[in-house]
Amino acid sequence: MPEVTINLDGHAEELAVFGSRDQHLRQVRDALGVKVLARHGEVRVEGEGDRVEMARQVFESMRALHRSRRTILSSDVAELIEKTLHHEEPGAAGVVEIREGNRVVRPRSEGQARYLKALHENELVLCVGPAGTGKTYLAVALAVTSLRKGRIKKIVLVRPAVEAGEHLGFLPGDLEAKINPYLRPLLDALHDLIDYDQIRRYMDNDLIEIAPLAYMRGRTLNDAMIILDEGQNATVPQMKMFLTRMGQNARIVVTGDITQVDLPVAIRSGLADAIDRLAKVQGVATVLLDRSDIVRHPLVQAIVNAYEDEESNRDREGRPEPPAGVPAPQTASQSGSLASA
Repeated sequence: MPEVTINLDGHAEELAVFGSRDQHLRQVRDALGVKVLARHGEVRVEGEGDRVEMARQVFESMRALHRSRRTILSSDVAELIEKTLHHEEPGAAGVVEIREGNRVVRPRSEGQARYLKALHENELVLCVGPAGTGKTYLAVALAVTSLRKGRIKKIVLVRPAVEAGEHLGFLPGDLEAKINPYLRPLLDALHDLIDYDQIRRYMDNDLIEIAPLAYMRGRTLNDAMIILDEGQNATVPQMKMFLTRMGQNARIVVTGDITQVDLPVAIRSGLADAIDRLAKVQGVATVLLDRSDIVRHPLVQAIVNAYEDEESNRDREGRPEPPAGVPAPQTASQSGSLASA
């Protein structure tokens, strides 16, 4: 396995390069997917050849910062890593991608490419699309890599506790156990990117927090990426409350599918309402994904097509009255039309 050794010049340089409690070493390790060993005034890096060389460049740049009598901050290390990664060919010109350790998350459709670009360039992103379009996965992937690189200090995963047509009844356990069933899609994305033990450590250290939407009131979240999944099931007041939690150096992503609103018929979807209200606000991006962006099993796209085609036919022919006691299905006009977005 390729390796390189960087010899440090004295105890002061060692402290500067290592960072408080070896924080800088962990940043380089996690961002570049290399093994970093530090002792006796030297840093040894092991891993893939190109990543070892990139780590060497980052450590040499950190030494140069120290010699210029600058204090090395975690944000400096994150910037050095980003510059080093930027010089590596991304595989496709103009394609925005997410690098997480040895993994590279790339968009697999034109819509996903627009979504990923919006996530990088905007502080608030509203993403609407059917199941399987990568809405949640891409947001979680960006949050994880931002946390590892020191761009943010915390990931907050939020979901409305609204049941999809079934009543689960009383759920035993503490808050985390009770909200866990509602947050499974977010946690599944996390497990695909980070091993279980690392997730537990992040959660125990409050670097990753899971919370029901109702528990967000009164908070201000700084240096965080906050992801609201199933945003179509938030009411208009809940959405306003959630969006105003944004603090300094914070990013918010709201994902959802307005064809799957589980709110009572008379209540408008907060996600559709936010898209209408915030259409002209600078720093807010709305991304609409469709069937062509579905990247799950090929059958998922066929299933979505079959259901949407049937609903379109019913709309043209006139919806029949539902049986007594059964609420009418929610239409686009009831949940909030996207026609003006």
